[in-house]
Amino acid sequence: MTAKYRIAVVGGGSIAASHLTAIKEMGQAEACAVADIAEERAEQLAVAYNITPYIDYKEMIKTERPHIAIITLPHYLHKEAAISAAEQGCHILLEKPMAMNVQECDEIERAVRTAGVKLMVGHTQHYSAENVLAKKILQSGELGRLVMINDRRHLPYDKPQRPQWFFERAKAGGGILTNLGSHSIDKIQWLTGDTITKVRASVDYGLGRGDVEGGGLAYLETSGGIPAIVCQSGYPGAAIDETELLFTGGSLRLRTGIGVWISTGGTYSEVHTERLPGPALAMQILDLLHAVESGEEPECSMAYSRSVVAAVEGLYRSSKLRAEVLVQTVGNEDLSL
Repeated sequence: MTAKYRIAVVGGGSIAASHLTAIKEMGQAEACAVADIAEERAEQLAVAYNITPYIDYKEMIKTERPHIAIITLPHYLHKEAAISAAEQGCHILLEKPMAMNVQECDEIERAVRTAGVKLMVGHTQHYSAENVLAKKILQSGELGRLVMINDRRHLPYDKPQRPQWFFERAKAGGGILTNLGSHSIDKIQWLTGDTITKVRASVDYGLGRGDVEGGGLAYLETSGGIPAIVCQSGYPGAAIDETELLFTGGSLRLRTGIGVWISTGGTYSEVHTERLPGPALAMQILDLLHAVESGEEPECSMAYSRSVVAAVEGLYRSSKLRAEVLVQTVGNEDLSL
């Protein structure tokens, strides 16, 4: 049976193979092409997945006419590629963050609305079995009222395999707080159903490579009045990815990809986590296909994804001003200083 949707991948970096593998396992869609400025990389992926290689993604979209473009380019190229794909009538799955700043998010949204296509941003925190379970427990009220959140994520950021553009602010937008802080902010917003409205952050630039930060700590407040701490370090040390939710009747420890534990007394007990129907990248595509067919906005909509970018921008702005700043996430306000 021929798949209903043809998908082209824009960018042949490490995540491209993961997307192509996810597509290969789906019945509703099939990959048709991949583009990368490194010809050898595009050809290797093309051979591995039996698709057509291109050097120029604009030529690829014009020639192949795919239904969907998955954009996996460096952050500074997100706006141009998304707008170009939308103008060619492609629905879009865009790797996070949506863009370098909220102004670019707004430009993308205008182009997508004008073209009448759908765009979804790949916030993978929504597709973790552990995160889904944690949200279910939170919403059940079994631990009482949520009081506060403590999110910690530490890992060596300066890895040899990390491409150089990640360490250039003009291309990446920032360092660990842009790349991994987006995940923490997304996780907090998605779990609570709120958006981040206030931030007070301190950012550290001791990484020693490029001009991006290596760590930071932030106090956040959500639209529902929940305070949260986000602490991230890209310096050497033990790797940690843990979110603690504290309630009036107990606490929950979430380790995405590993497990969920709850406590109403002196110790933590692990809660059985049920597997989700498929891998995160495949579930993302299915959500986009649902949006295309139903006309509804995907869960990781442009407005939602803009709110994550706005909160990340707030971290840097707060650190620069050494003050708490408000994060505006509704409408198309200019959030620049």
